[in-house]
Amino acid sequence: MRSMKEFLKISSLVALLFLIFSVQVLYGKQQKGYISGVVLDGSSNETLIGAYIRLKTDFSVGTISDRDGRYALALDPGSYTLIISFIGMETDSISFDIQAGESIDRTILLQPLISELQEVEIRVGKFDKRVEDITVSLEVIKPRIIENKNTRNIETALDYTPGLNILDNEPQIRGGSGFTFGVGSKVAVLVDDMPMLSGEAGRPYWDMIPVENIEHIEVIKGASSVLSGTSALSGAIHIMTTSPKEQPMTRINAYTGFYSSPKDQSQKWWNDYPYITGISFLHQRKMKLLDVTVGANIDLDHGYLGAPKPGPYVVDTISDFSDRQMRSEKYRMNIGLRKYANKIKGLNYGLNGNFMYFSSNMALAWLDDSTGFYRTYPGAVYLQDQFMFYLDPYVNLYIGEGMRHSLKTRVLHNNSLMTNNQSVNSTSLFGDYQFRRIYEFWQGFQLIGGISVEHTYVAADMYASSGSDVNRQLNVSVYTQLENTIMGIINTSLGGRGEYYRLNDSITIIKPILRFGANFRLTPGTYLRVSYGQGFRFPTITERYIKTTAGSFAVFNNPSLKPENSWNAEVGIKQGFRYRNFEGYIDLAGFVQDYTNTIEYLFGFWDSTYTFALAGFRFLNTGHSRVSGIDLSVSGTSRFARDYGLNIVLGYSYILPRTMDPDYVFARDYNPGPGGQSDFSYRSTSVNPESRILKYRFLHTLKADVEFTWTHLWIGTSIKYYSKIENLDMAIIDFEKATEATGGTLQPIRYTDYFNKHNNGNHIIDLRFGYEFAEKHRLSIIINNILNRAYSLRPLKAEEMRSVVLQYLMKI
Repeated sequence: MRSMKEFLKISSLVALLFLIFSVQVLYGKQQKGYISGVVLDGSSNETLIGAYIRLKTDFSVGTISDRDGRYALALDPGSYTLIISFIGMETDSISFDIQAGESIDRTILLQPLISELQEVEIRVGKFDKRVEDITVSLEVIKPRIIENKNTRNIETALDYTPGLNILDNEPQIRGGSGFTFGVGSKVAVLVDDMPMLSGEAGRPYWDMIPVENIEHIEVIKGASSVLSGTSALSGAIHIMTTSPKEQPMTRINAYTGFYSSPKDQSQKWWNDYPYITGISFLHQRKMKLLDVTVGANIDLDHGYLGAPKPGPYVVDTISDFSDRQMRSEKYRMNIGLRKYANKIKGLNYGLNGNFMYFSSNMALAWLDDSTGFYRTYPGAVYLQDQFMFYLDPYVNLYIGEGMRHSLKTRVLHNNSLMTNNQSVNSTSLFGDYQFRRIYEFWQGFQLIGGISVEHTYVAADMYASSGSDVNRQLNVSVYTQLENTIMGIINTSLGGRGEYYRLNDSITIIKPILRFGANFRLTPGTYLRVSYGQGFRFPTITERYIKTTAGSFAVFNNPSLKPENSWNAEVGIKQGFRYRNFEGYIDLAGFVQDYTNTIEYLFGFWDSTYTFALAGFRFLNTGHSRVSGIDLSVSGTSRFARDYGLNIVLGYSYILPRTMDPDYVFARDYNPGPGGQSDFSYRSTSVNPESRILKYRFLHTLKADVEFTWTHLWIGTSIKYYSKIENLDMAIIDFEKATEATGGTLQPIRYTDYFNKHNNGNHIIDLRFGYEFAEKHRLSIIINNILNRAYSLRPLKAEEMRSVVLQYLMKI
């Protein structure tokens, strides 16, 4: 592991030095024809930045208009049709013949709908669609926001998405889950349509996502299992990476900063400099018939959580760490190669790869709710040395107009060496074949179908309750979706998926799921959509078989855990608007999500002998639940003059997450109190049972991001608001009493007083501002949690105090 760490360090540094000090090599050009020109708004003659110009017969061939609206494309001699698209504008096409050595100049005028001038064309549901034509609720995160926030890991950008919360690394859409330390995600996470969830735990691999190479992000809200996989019970996050353009591009991002001292100085645990520092780069170029992408990232973090400091009578043999050991280091390098076949038209193939070493900690609980707010609980924090890589070979074949075959495969390996016998060694093999065709006999009719296979092998002592420390899982999926446009104003989609799971040759299940959606264009700027989708999620190996201690408490296995099922229905309307120079969209959706065999992560006294642990968490099927609510989003852009601009994203979500059977007994525990063994139902385990509100949910969330630009200066702010937690496990209060009754031999768990005093909602404000100079350089200052609030969003976990970072960005 140490040699691999050194290898990644050296590789990342060598790649950086090679990029910065290398001499550009000039490559000879084949005898091609060239088409170039400018893309304009037909109503105002203003240039359109970021318009897509793509070959009709092969969408992998194309370019994007630059900051002056200009485009250029080199093509072999022949006859071509180009598709030109820009969000909110009517898609257009041009046809032409071109000869070797010929240069064609074409100005393209796109006619506007009522639109928001976004930088990207949205692709959702594995079809190219305008955002106003899709049949589900969708939020888009633009590359501008990702860059300007100095996004070190993608969760920080996602957490400002309306309707999406990231709690303790776990994505939650519309209150579909409480908190589970990131295990068993009900939201699919995909990068270029490849899953980024661990095969054994269903936990997102956030740190493996190349944030330096993101084009845009789509967040789909509502059951999305048909095309996004069975983990998309509540929704899906699709992350799209960039591809090389006609001109080589190099981007370097360097940053350094620090954590502020807490407002309460008694909570400060460090005496050294609490640094945050790192550097990343990305280089992309086209080399004749080869596209090349190389990127790397180094991130060093002092950390805001300190090591445990147990009481005088507490013996901690698990997490006797120093504060220095709590620091994190990450070294990551990614590559992308795409080769275009010279003799077979429409064929391209390639390899994407990502390699990472990550030394970090995983904290489950705080030391206490006062001076130990930013320290960790004895035994409830682990150190981790993680080496991961994936290799993704793929092949795409475009045949004729609108037909595509694609095969994507993956080998993903994760070797995590962790303290307290938590080490995991896993390998996942994944393959997905997909066929897509646009049929000419019925205008607007598209078909997509495919089959995917994933096999997971995991070796870990903490899963030995299955009967072996080695576990295997196989998943085979067959899917199809039809999309059709009727009279140019109605878009419909109908899809289905069949799932087969096998776990350790002993547990098998087959499950079909369906979805349907329709979008009606009522006026040129008004779109009404309806959708219905089913969801299915097979419990992970971790949820079934994990059994491990964490200081005074533990995590208990549940081999009888059943799969979750759900359905989602929604009605939404998207209204475009334009007032003087301000234009954008208002989107309002009402939804219902229904879950059976709901899996929750609940606290209780599960060991009748108390020899393994006094109490702890367990994954349980809690019965029938339902989440209803509304989503409201506003997204707009204004150009006051050539040098002034304003970008706004606002989102409000209200959810009503309720149990449908509060008296259903789903388990029994062994409470050490006078009652002894007790039935586990929603009513008997809740602090606030009369409300019937599911545990660990926020009923109201508000997200906002506002950015103002003036010539080369810009300033922006982000605001998040979470209402109070309405309900939590009664067992947390019982456990606090039990640990305090030991006379100091167990570290007391303290949460009740904090909950009673501080459970009033939380608002977090970030600020950023910067200056661009010499066109290619930019300096920014990013201040997160500018008010330096000490706050907690899930029980027993402190969130970050204020941090201040100076960022330098160079693009050449």
